[in-house]
Amino acid sequence: MVGGETVRLVGGDTAASETEDRENTTIASAVTYENAPEGERRHRVRTAARRSGRGADGSESASGADGERTTRWRWTPLGATDFGVARTGPVEVRAFVLPDAPGVPLEALRRADRRILLGGYSFASPRVADALASATRRGVEVRVLVDGAPVGGLSRRSAELLDSLVARGVEVRVLGGPRARYDFHHAKYAVADDRALVMTENWKPAGTGGHASRGWGAVVRSEAAAGRLADLFEADAGWRGAQPWSEFRRGRTFTAAEGAPANATYPSNVASSNLDVASSSILIAPDNAEDALLSELNAADESIRVQQVAVGGRTHSLLRATLRAARRGVKVEILLSSAWYVEEDNRKLVEWLNRVADEEDLPLEARLADSRGRYEKIHAKGVVVDGEAAVVGSLNWNNHSARENREVAVVLRGEEVGGFYADVFDSDWEASAGGAGGGSNRVPVGLLGAVAVGALVAIAFAKREVVFEKGR
Repeated sequence: MVGGETVRLVGGDTAASETEDRENTTIASAVTYENAPEGERRHRVRTAARRSGRGADGSESASGADGERTTRWRWTPLGATDFGVARTGPVEVRAFVLPDAPGVPLEALRRADRRILLGGYSFASPRVADALASATRRGVEVRVLVDGAPVGGLSRRSAELLDSLVARGVEVRVLGGPRARYDFHHAKYAVADDRALVMTENWKPAGTGGHASRGWGAVVRSEAAAGRLADLFEADAGWRGAQPWSEFRRGRTFTAAEGAPANATYPSNVASSNLDVASSSILIAPDNAEDALLSELNAADESIRVQQVAVGGRTHSLLRATLRAARRGVKVEILLSSAWYVEEDNRKLVEWLNRVADEEDLPLEARLADSRGRYEKIHAKGVVVDGEAAVVGSLNWNNHSARENREVAVVLRGEEVGGFYADVFDSDWEASAGGAGGGSNRVPVGLLGAVAVGALVAIAFAKREVVFEKGR
């Protein structure tokens, strides 16, 4: 084959020469692949059980009967971790959303007495930097791990903040370069003593600062959950692809910041809430998150609520699982961002999903978000299944996020916590009703005028929209 190889494991007469007749030779196993990535290994993995005979995703897989697990081949970088899903029993969780409750992540850091391990994609928050420096002064072990090449480049503003952290005694390490195991360190989490903070938002004013994005977050009071994230932090910060900030920044230039930091204000309609949950599960990508989330969707009986920045295509594994759920009678609602960098693709996907729902008479509807002044844009990557399981974390619904990036999410189980995030979703969903485009909603009010402008800028921003799948 062109550009690839076929490897065969041969049994039988191993002493026979290549020119001899090998009637006794048996092909024990064979595998064919194209474009083997440098420094990666190919191995077989088992996928989540499903309630349909269709394959779980678009990768190479062997199909099975309903309820059976299937297998697929996957390339993974050398040194890749292999974390399983870490589960806890009943725990207390502080559930919150942004921009409504920006004080919660800050409070979690300020309350730490022993350790803070902060993992992030980008870091541009002076408030968080001050909280970390203050913790260092009171004797807390503080360590920070960020991505070295976020989409758009590492800004001078971020570099100055990281400089200031190091100057104030905070350990900062950066992931990236030729020894990196994953394309992006896209996770957004922190370990504060025995509490695990997991979010959809970046450590910057637009995210944790509460000045722009609709995001979801949770503080899990669990030694087991915090321990799993601490193990993850050590595995990533201790890898040879992680460099001390002072070494990484030597001789580098940084990009100019894209305007002033976000400083808009929004109403605090949703107060954070301390809730008892039946259990929690820490998911890590690319190790286990995709299959674990597929299991959640495949088990849905009543409803699925999805709030996402975007979806990586009509055939993405998670979207296909959601469509399968609708086909077996599960009520499905999908709310996607209307931000300029995803509006065109999201609008097309919303129209397609609603058309499929109409043609097949499915209990499914998709909408583009209309914030009604309560936030600037959706940045959440949230799911609520049957009103009793909420997924909160950094995992975007695209293959790059699930299979090439480092991501962290938490599944919280219980009627109270499921109801908390479901209520937030329902509020955002109802605010986005009544647009044009066919049906009850296809294109939100307020975007119609932007469509013409979007057509003019589509070519200019095409490159950034493609890159988006890897970051944000």
